[in-house]
Amino acid sequence: MNKVLIIDDEAASRSLIREYLQGYEDFELIGECENGMEAIEKINLHSPDLIFLDIQMPGCTGFEVVQQLTRFPKIVFITAYDQYAIKAFDSNAIDYLLKPFTAQRFNQSLEKVKSIQFVDQMKFKKMANEFKGEPPRRILVENGNKLVSLSVEDICCFEAEKDYTWIFTENRSYLSNYGIGALEQRMDKNLFLRIHRSCIVNLNCIQEVYREGYAVKLKLKNEKLVTVSRGYVDGLKQYFY
Repeated sequence: MNKVLIIDDEAASRSLIREYLQGYEDFELIGECENGMEAIEKINLHSPDLIFLDIQMPGCTGFEVVQQLTRFPKIVFITAYDQYAIKAFDSNAIDYLLKPFTAQRFNQSLEKVKSIQFVDQMKFKKMANEFKGEPPRRILVENGNKLVSLSVEDICCFEAEKDYTWIFTENRSYLSNYGIGALEQRMDKNLFLRIHRSCIVNLNCIQEVYREGYAVKLKLKNEKLVTVSRGYVDGLKQYFY
């Protein structure tokens, strides 16, 4: 029995795939995800044999999902945009479905899935290392039992908390399950600057830079004060004029 996970932010698309899957007794649907963050967690936790993965999703694209996987199922990308379908096909995906797709095209894709005996994880890892998608403009963060869509421009800073990271905006704070290193890799390097082993700031949120003894301090627009580690001062100085 092949365990299947559907990942798509469009309810209609998930419903269509669910309907088409009903004719296959050897494929068991174990869940659905509406966003990439949830997908990464469920894939690594439940080890599905096959995922239908939408490329264009808010917060985390399908390619970014692949970049963060520790387990590699068979992947069929789904998208409404030709250019992404071509990129997915060239990236060693099992197959891709271009929206809107018919039952016949879906069946062809599943037949191709069944013909593949194993997933070449090295190819997927190579793809994850080579593909550098555009930095996300929005990310999804947990707030209680909900996920909130947050513009990265509204983030004042990131602060490490052991294996987690606090995300501070002007008025709120959120605790991310990701470490600060993983978040740094995903953020726009032209917007965010590492100032400490445990702190990254949004350059647009810096209001003041001043010295306090031998320490360099930053005051952010949310009134938060952060210290620049000695090893990161030169990185900050490049913005001095």
